[in-house]
Amino acid sequence: MSKSARTRSRIQSTAIALFTAQGYDATTVDQIAATAGVSQMTFFRHFPTKDAVLLDDPYDPVIAACVARQPCSRSALERACDGLAQAWRTVPEADLGDVRTRMRIVTSHPRLRARMWETNLVTQRAITDALRASGAGRLEAEVAAGACMGALSAALTDWAESGTGTLGERITFALTALVPGAGRITAHASVTP
Repeated sequence: MSKSARTRSRIQSTAIALFTAQGYDATTVDQIAATAGVSQMTFFRHFPTKDAVLLDDPYDPVIAACVARQPCSRSALERACDGLAQAWRTVPEADLGDVRTRMRIVTSHPRLRARMWETNLVTQRAITDALRASGAGRLEAEVAAGACMGALSAALTDWAESGTGTLGERITFALTALVPGAGRITAHASVTP
């Protein structure tokens, strides 16, 4: 891991610990930077806002590429669900680190929850664009991408709030609710809605 990646990770873990201990609103960028042993400038080099510490989403290019690789003979909804499922398989559960904690903080804070929807719209646009590039009509692509993002958001929120099971189980359940057998993901333990 590069020095920059280690610094970014330290800032993020410090922020999450402070948010957990004293609340998101009560925690300042100054506190995060000082506790992490970096300057404010270094904080902002890694995260443009305090929200970004929690809402960081590096997966859009991976999702778009996986959706774009789906066979055009299938419906836009099937391609979107299968693409999301394939993208998910590129992220081992062990690599999720503090994602559940981050999601718990986000889902318990109204403004952060609204910001989560904004970041989801960026992902939805990436899926829509990938579907459109492979011939799907505008409305069909928008509906498929919106349905998949709704399912993905529900899975993330349920996983964060329930505290049980794996995110993979929740995503599988949500995507197969839209398209039975989505992504032909290896069977996981059953998940009750």
